[in-house]
Amino acid sequence: MILNVVWLGLFFVGGLFGLWKFVVSGDASIFPAMAQATFDGAKGGFEIALGLTGALTLWMGLLKVGEEAGAIRILSRLLGPLLRRVFPGLPTDHPASGNMVMNFAANMLGLDNAATPAGLRAMKELETLNPNPGTATDHQAMFMVLHAASLTLFPVSIMAIRAANGAKNPADIFLPILVASAFSVLGGFLSAALVQRIKLRDPVLLAWILGVSGTLAAMVTAIRFPIADVWNWCVSLGATALEPRPHAQVEAISTALGTGLMIAAILVFLGLASIRRINAWEVFTEGAKEGFTTAVSLIPFMVGVLVAVGVFRASGGMQMLVDGIWICIAWTGLPQETVGAIPTMIMKPLSGGAARGLTVDAMRTFGPDSFTGRLASLLQGSTDTTLYVIALYSGAINLKRIRHVLPCALVADLCGFAGAFAMAMIFFR
Repeated sequence: MILNVVWLGLFFVGGLFGLWKFVVSGDASIFPAMAQATFDGAKGGFEIALGLTGALTLWMGLLKVGEEAGAIRILSRLLGPLLRRVFPGLPTDHPASGNMVMNFAANMLGLDNAATPAGLRAMKELETLNPNPGTATDHQAMFMVLHAASLTLFPVSIMAIRAANGAKNPADIFLPILVASAFSVLGGFLSAALVQRIKLRDPVLLAWILGVSGTLAAMVTAIRFPIADVWNWCVSLGATALEPRPHAQVEAISTALGTGLMIAAILVFLGLASIRRINAWEVFTEGAKEGFTTAVSLIPFMVGVLVAVGVFRASGGMQMLVDGIWICIAWTGLPQETVGAIPTMIMKPLSGGAARGLTVDAMRTFGPDSFTGRLASLLQGSTDTTLYVIALYSGAINLKRIRHVLPCALVADLCGFAGAFAMAMIFFR
């Protein structure tokens, strides 16, 4: 429904802008330009979707190997003690516990096809404990907020889109998206925990929050500043100056670390498959077929969205939107290249498909390796599509009152977007 409104709006508003330019400014070239944008958008959408085929085929195959080799079960065991604190009062042997853990683990690995069924089962099992059917319980609310925040370990679709658009190193956004999505999860959890009065001083909960936050902060710091300088700064209690590394060096280290972690994960998947004596090749080809089908199914969506965005841009509507955004945020000190990625941020909580199309448009307009193109990628990967997630899970069990879910999920979005801006400035500026 949201995507339909956005899609029609881009055409109608673009048409009004075109008519205004034609009548008021006498610009006779506006309609030919808008017509040409439909052909360019259709061609570009098809080519990009086709370019996604190889990357999605590869990664869906590898993730299928990881799934069959037990990667989800291992993550589930690791997350078990944490989730018992995040969902206090939920019986440890209740079926909802296992389904929620499976959902979070699958989401972290980028296995949407495995995450959604587990999530729906979790909501239905949680409903059996609901004393007020139709009103979300604390457990259901927390689950929806955390799913909407969505920690991302493998941004497969974004890396595939960057590869299809000719990025020099499609995986250079791996670590920045991981950190930005961690901002989103932490913001969503803390906001919901405050509403639900969860004991944040629990030793296990504190260990997880401080451990993960500290590890990511240490990684970012080590990439941004020479380790020796950081050590001297700590020893001198801040008396010495910290000089950041040159931008090219930061980007090189970030890319090496991110791609190294990615290769390590692949080797872990294959190693687990070997230990469990799974025919990794057969499982890989089975998953790869799903990747191919997914890429082909994206063609109508990519063509439709890119044509609409192209018409809107050709009419001058996008430029007016960008100029208006810059007037509002110029005081922040952010670089002007930021504004080209803002439409992705605005659209992300509303429609994943429209946000994806705007991300692609930013890459095609400014370049996949430009600051704008990379920031759009980070904004796209920093959080999930909030309204879709809430509608999917609340609708599955006919919830009429979702209580604090939406405001807490929007807090998660804001934290994720803030993390995306911060990581873009650190790694790509």
